[in-house]
Amino acid sequence: MANVKSIKVNPAQNRLVGDMPKIGIRPTIDGRRKGVRESLEDQTMAMAKSAAEFLTENLRHANGLPVECVIADTCIGGVAEAAQTAEKFAREGVGVSLTVTPCWCYGSETMDMDPYIPKAVWGFNGTERPGAVYLAAVLAAHNQKGLPAFSIYGRDVQDAGDTSIPADVQEKLLQFAKAGLAVFTMRGKSYLSMGGVSMGIAGSIVDQAFFEAYLGMRVETVDMTEFVRRIDEEIYDKEEYAYALAWVKENCKEGRDHNPPEIQRSRAQKDQDWEFVVKMAMIARDLMVGNPRLAELGYGEEALGHNAIASGFQGQRQWTDHFPNGDFLEAILNSSFDWNGIREAFIMATENDCLNGVAMLFGHLLTNTAQIFADVRTFWSPAAVKRVTGYELTGRAENGIIHLINSGAATLDATGEMKIDGQSAMKPFWEITAEEVEKCLSVTNWYPASVGYFRGGGFSSGFLTCGQMPVTMSRINLVKGLGPALQIAEGYTVDLPEDVYNTLNERTDPTWPTHWFVPNLTGSGPFRDVYSVMYNWGANHGAISYGHIGADLVTLASMLRIPVYMHNVSEEKIFRPSVWTAFGAMDPLGADFRACANFGPLYGKY
Repeated sequence: MANVKSIKVNPAQNRLVGDMPKIGIRPTIDGRRKGVRESLEDQTMAMAKSAAEFLTENLRHANGLPVECVIADTCIGGVAEAAQTAEKFAREGVGVSLTVTPCWCYGSETMDMDPYIPKAVWGFNGTERPGAVYLAAVLAAHNQKGLPAFSIYGRDVQDAGDTSIPADVQEKLLQFAKAGLAVFTMRGKSYLSMGGVSMGIAGSIVDQAFFEAYLGMRVETVDMTEFVRRIDEEIYDKEEYAYALAWVKENCKEGRDHNPPEIQRSRAQKDQDWEFVVKMAMIARDLMVGNPRLAELGYGEEALGHNAIASGFQGQRQWTDHFPNGDFLEAILNSSFDWNGIREAFIMATENDCLNGVAMLFGHLLTNTAQIFADVRTFWSPAAVKRVTGYELTGRAENGIIHLINSGAATLDATGEMKIDGQSAMKPFWEITAEEVEKCLSVTNWYPASVGYFRGGGFSSGFLTCGQMPVTMSRINLVKGLGPALQIAEGYTVDLPEDVYNTLNERTDPTWPTHWFVPNLTGSGPFRDVYSVMYNWGANHGAISYGHIGADLVTLASMLRIPVYMHNVSEEKIFRPSVWTAFGAMDPLGADFRACANFGPLYGKY
């Protein structure tokens, strides 16, 4: 393995076209002068500064850059100052709007009217001035004008001079801000479809109207023959390639060939496959985000890339029946490190399943971590495990387990070899150590691809994810007449005894990564038992993110007007725009569907 001292952490950088969105803070105030406004100026502006300080201290973009806040030049007492603030926010690149106030203000005169920017209002819970009255009044104006806004109001009364932010307000500020930043970060970026439909998988039927109407993104497409052209014409950085190949040979250990001897590829063919797949990884990256080095080599067009924040590689079958598979390119790009060091993970969907890619993108922007792509492949009941292995499932696994497994394209971060407080975890790239990278690589084998699946050869990563990690599985599905809908399942990875794991794993393809997943059960609906979660999952793939982020996904989905039809998030954590209550306070699941249908996609008709 490489000397860990030589593994560098790359600096935070924006590798896409477009500035990172900022959070705009709007301190609104009672506009009456000659005593009223003057008495409130300091308190109101202090509230804005306190919110800005809290958000900048606790948030970073997924690329590692700090989140910046922009505060209005003055308190906003009427429409003129609201317009001045809007002009400043547009100039500064604000993508998220937070209005704060401790007092009564003139609702429709001070509100943010931009229809595309996620917005929230924090009304100070104090007795001296009616901040809560303004909060209710301005939210009514937002609702009446069709501009949904999030309501933030502390549970406990604070003194007028208290500049602290209560814990419950902090939670809502972060939940709103993370989702709002994700909305704006996606806007104007691309999903790059490398190839077309893979084996009839619906998620790889890329619906451009969905990306445009709901995410504000465009879809770029390239045929997979572009890889052949760039390899044949050597349109890649050959110096980087030589270094990358040497790194791969040193750090990516080849596993046992599980193919029958008569169809195994020769040593010479395998060596050629390694050379080919390393080039594929470099080319896929260059297609997504460009590479200025190509311009120096005389390839100015190719140097630009497609400004892709997410991508997918079709692979099967037209490509993989003849060429080495895309497992290496997908796994290494989805990981938070490669031969160039530790860096932000890319979002690369297997089999060009763009809908799973979108779920992965959501998770990445909300957590700043790499994402797992997996088949939701097999439900193992306790009885079935007992019959096959003689082992009785216990602990979190006592009600059964779901085998998440896909050809070796999952991020290597998912090994669980990264640690937080001694527990297995997945971390933002700037927190990952060189030693953790070495451990992730050391527990990963690169098995010669199963020739039955991949006639053209290649290599698939194989590893076992450590148990006890909190994770969230999610998925976007498109339904005729309904549009996009999101499903969410929070749960944990679990450990099995080695012999039990081997017995179960050998019944499928042992050359692929395994993640044993157990969803948190509620005792009702699709979460009444583990089988029901598997039974109600809407497609063959799932995106798995570290941490329990279901509440954040719900908030993000509401901003995009995507209803959530299945989740196990506790009710008190659900945070949607206040107007959602008007569509059914006693039926929040149905209200979500009705509200999303009423307001429609964020960026226009679908």
